[in-house]
Amino acid sequence: MKYLVRNAVLNGYVDLVRSLGADPLRLLASVGLDASDLATHSSWIPADVAAELLEQSAAATGCEDFGLRLAESRRLATLGPISLAAREEPDVRSALEVIMRYQHLHNEALRSRLTEANGLATIHLALDAGHGRQTTELLVGAVHRYLQSLVGSGWKPVTALLSRDAPADTTTHHRILGPAIRFGQEFNGIVFYAADLDAPNKLSDPLLRPYARQYLEAIAAPRPEADVDRIRELIEALLPTGRCSLHRVARSLGVDRKTVHRQLARSGATFSSVLNAVRVQLAQQYVGNQSRPLTQVAELLGFTAPSVFSRWFREEFGTSPSAWRAARRRESV
Repeated sequence: MKYLVRNAVLNGYVDLVRSLGADPLRLLASVGLDASDLATHSSWIPADVAAELLEQSAAATGCEDFGLRLAESRRLATLGPISLAAREEPDVRSALEVIMRYQHLHNEALRSRLTEANGLATIHLALDAGHGRQTTELLVGAVHRYLQSLVGSGWKPVTALLSRDAPADTTTHHRILGPAIRFGQEFNGIVFYAADLDAPNKLSDPLLRPYARQYLEAIAAPRPEADVDRIRELIEALLPTGRCSLHRVARSLGVDRKTVHRQLARSGATFSSVLNAVRVQLAQQYVGNQSRPLTQVAELLGFTAPSVFSRWFREEFGTSPSAWRAARRRESV
């Protein structure tokens, strides 16, 4: 499936590239884009093309923190119509709910999830399309900026989580994301105090709230809670138990196996294809974590033995887990 993103994800791109001494038009052309793709208001571009552009731009400018620098110019208004409704919500929690519910109007590849535990809230961020470090850091940096818009300019998270290894120079990371950053994590996201969710939205105007909601609901229905997304979440939760099966997923959903098959078929998927896709995504996170033993990775992915995991990994990635990890380590040096 080809995912699309609004060209607003590249707001500030031309100015940033030029400030770093490179030619933005040449870089755009290298991935099949031109200036009109950015100049046309709120047009769509392929998510994988945008991701490739950011990676090439980082290489051409010698700026390893390119995506994060691009995030520095983000405002809530970058989200377009979504921001009109979110800014009028009474508190941060309801504003985030609006943003997550309608995020597909801005980025079809984005999957976000908010969880709360022990007084802390965590926003989990993931992309369905292929992406690299620059896209990931742009996403985390942008969400950080949106939260600052809602809570207040002085707001800082408890910690920012990045799956990448720590760069040699973390100056930009600390300037934008704050002093507490954890690299080499298994997912990308932001952790903050759950009490911040109940903070009043400083941008809200109660008189405008119903009009903003009506406008957003009129131009697009929210993306429904897709069956395949719920099944994917259950697979991810069940894999480490070693008991991830179609039967257990169906039981967790309160339906029979045939119903799960029908739900997945509507999205052109099968249980085995979704299971494998989840394993591929998690394998990149887990194996990329240099400190996690590969035997533990095999268990977390639900394989009966490390040898079974190694065979599967070679089939999917064309190399062994240890060789793939070593290659990632060399890339980060």
